Amino acid sequence: MNTFDRHLLREWLQILGLVLAATCGLLVIQVLYDDFQDLRGYGARGWVFWQYLGVTLPSFLAIVLPLALLVSLLYVLGKLHRANELTAMRAAGVSIFRITAPVWFVGILCCGISWWLNTTVVPWSVAQSRAMRETLEFRQQAKNALPEDRRGAVGSVAFDNSKDGRMWFFNRFSKYTGHGYGVAVSELDRQRREVRRYVAAEAWPIPEGGWVFINGRTLTYAPETGEMIGSKPFARFVAPTFREDPALMLLIDRKASDLSLHELKNLMAYLEAERSPKLVSYAVRYYSLIAGTLGPLIVIAIAIPFAVSGVRVNPAVGVSKSIGLFVVYYLLSNISASLATKGLVDASVAAWLPNIGMCALAAWLFTRIR
Repeated sequence: MNTFDRHLLREWLQILGLVLAATCGLLVIQVLYDDFQDLRGYGARGWVFWQYLGVTLPSFLAIVLPLALLVSLLYVLGKLHRANELTAMRAAGVSIFRITAPVWFVGILCCGISWWLNTTVVPWSVAQSRAMRETLEFRQQAKNALPEDRRGAVGSVAFDNSKDGRMWFFNRFSKYTGHGYGVAVSELDRQRREVRRYVAAEAWPIPEGGWVFINGRTLTYAPETGEMIGSKPFARFVAPTFREDPALMLLIDRKASDLSLHELKNLMAYLEAERSPKLVSYAVRYYSLIAGTLGPLIVIAIAIPFAVSGVRVNPAVGVSKSIGLFVVYYLLSNISASLATKGLVDASVAAWLPNIGMCALAAWLFTRIR
């Protein structure tokens, strides 16, 4: 590292820290706006709010990092360009890639950080914040003397396991007890005709594998006619071959943006086996998180020519330009998702298209550097 490398890093990292702090401050306000009333309704007070914020904020860091890199780079490089420092270095025969070598090195480190955030920190943050909300909700419902089977209840849960030929339905499923109530499970033959149905008041999975059904009845049907040919009551019935995961059942129809990378992967495997049209939106989100790992390098590739090839105006102008760049990226993302939904491109391709478009923009900007 030479003197200019240290100077560039010192100027840039100071602004990067300020932008990260400011952006995280805005995210704190957003979290409070979205969740404050709900948390107060659940009886959260004092330290619990700060604990919830500390658990929730890491889930936004992977989104904030590219934005902070872009804004800080446009500001700092624009400032150096306006002060003719970059011009002096290039007049001395130093290439633009050597001048910005420390920036590229930090960008590679940020790619590693983005991968770590998306694969480890964000899934942990999503799971922990959800668990905190549910714990507070269960505690408040207990204070209100709500029965256990009604705490954390999700109504009308349906799940089609076409691979094993079973269809499930719960009148409600309690996340507090881990039990389903008003249960009906239909076993189907290869032609998707009902052969047997288990109807029970209550059911839950057991650790060693399988499900337990309580106070119900086994109904047998003739698949050719659909006529019921048998009915046998039971007080307790164990189905060791039933391996359905209630956590996966409760993910169905949840917004893709609310799921972690691991949850998206599990849900995609199920939807792919079901050949469900809902697979596309979850697949685009999943591959977008993976493609976002290279976001810091793409941001740097855009910011450098964008800043050094412009006129020498106030560096704050570069910050305003970053808004336009993110609008372009947002439009490309929506267009790509629409193409994937219509089946014109694969979901993995649609996830990479916005990055490809921004790389093309960066290449065009680099050709303008003189």
